[in-house]
Amino acid sequence: MLKTAIASFFSKVEVGAIKVVFWDGEELNAGTGEPKVQIIFKKPLPLTFNISDPILAFGDAFCDGYIDIIGDYEELGRVLYLNKDLFKTDSNSNTRKLLGIVNDFSLKIKQKKNIEHHYDIGNDFYSLWLDNTMSYSCAYFKTPEDTLEQAQLQKIDHTLKKLQLAPGQRLLDIGSGWGWLIIKAAQQYQVKALGITLSDNQYEETKKRVHDLGLSSLVDVKLLDYLELNESEYQFDKIVSVGMFEHVGQENYGKYLGKVNRLLAPGGLSLLHTITNPIEGPVNSWMIKNIFPGGHIPSLREIVNLLPEHDFHLLHLESLRMQYAITLDHWFANFEKHLDYITQKFGERFVRMWSMYLKGCAASFRVSGLDIHQLLFSKGLNNELPITYDYIYR
Repeated sequence: MLKTAIASFFSKVEVGAIKVVFWDGEELNAGTGEPKVQIIFKKPLPLTFNISDPILAFGDAFCDGYIDIIGDYEELGRVLYLNKDLFKTDSNSNTRKLLGIVNDFSLKIKQKKNIEHHYDIGNDFYSLWLDNTMSYSCAYFKTPEDTLEQAQLQKIDHTLKKLQLAPGQRLLDIGSGWGWLIIKAAQQYQVKALGITLSDNQYEETKKRVHDLGLSSLVDVKLLDYLELNESEYQFDKIVSVGMFEHVGQENYGKYLGKVNRLLAPGGLSLLHTITNPIEGPVNSWMIKNIFPGGHIPSLREIVNLLPEHDFHLLHLESLRMQYAITLDHWFANFEKHLDYITQKFGERFVRMWSMYLKGCAASFRVSGLDIHQLLFSKGLNNELPITYDYIYR
């Protein structure tokens, strides 16, 4: 019965091609053309398998070892995107349950737990496959020969150039990760930088780095929700956020921008670095359950449409889509080098889950329209800024 339902599902693939091999050896060529990717069902699926949410069901079946994928993840991603209506969830009830819809009273607690789920796996784990800066966001490759660390340092430099920092200015980094951006900002521009994070592991490592580098007079980090930062106590000339906005939640985009407005001095600049979708859409339920609970990818137009409501004026917009695909390639290559250790420490399911996450995201950036943008905007009009953006690319 379940096999019939799965065969019926894949028979609806209209564009592209996938070869499906069932546990009894029966084969099905779904779609049109020569399949470049195969989905192999290694054994009968459990009765709990629920095809009404295909992304979650097939994703978990892969993680649990029921399915193997043979071939190019990029081709698989292309077929999924071309047939995206087929992979929509029948009901949003599962998604709402996975998101854990909460009221304002419990929002901060929920966000803290969501961050811990992903970022507090352990610094030792992330250090296996990130670069020495521990930058866990899109890098900036100027040539194909750039190392991951070189590209991450270039990303930080690229970001800081856009903010036009000057000695003595106050910089806030919302979601400061392991701290290398605020460290470089202090070292290179002599600004007073504050980073905030909800991750205990990131907080402790940043404190150590700042102390070891002798930057305690310029750099501070707080274990704090951005909504809790008191604007009557703190005001900033520049505010940056790299890879944090995806954790805010769609219902809180206005809250984020409103808080930035209250923390930012008149004429000040803010840079928002975030993954974006082409249009608004439902969250990926597999990602919400397994990787980023509480996450939501905004569309670019959602963000741009909200800016005027908070007296923000868009100055510069840049897509780094292929940069993130290449970054993920480097991360997965490093991840693969440590499979035995990671399997021993976390188990086979964890390895399959993170492999799907890293390879699947790289494929999505290449084929689905998933993008990443840096948006630079000012609070109110600022007529003192350079009239061209040549300074960014020198």
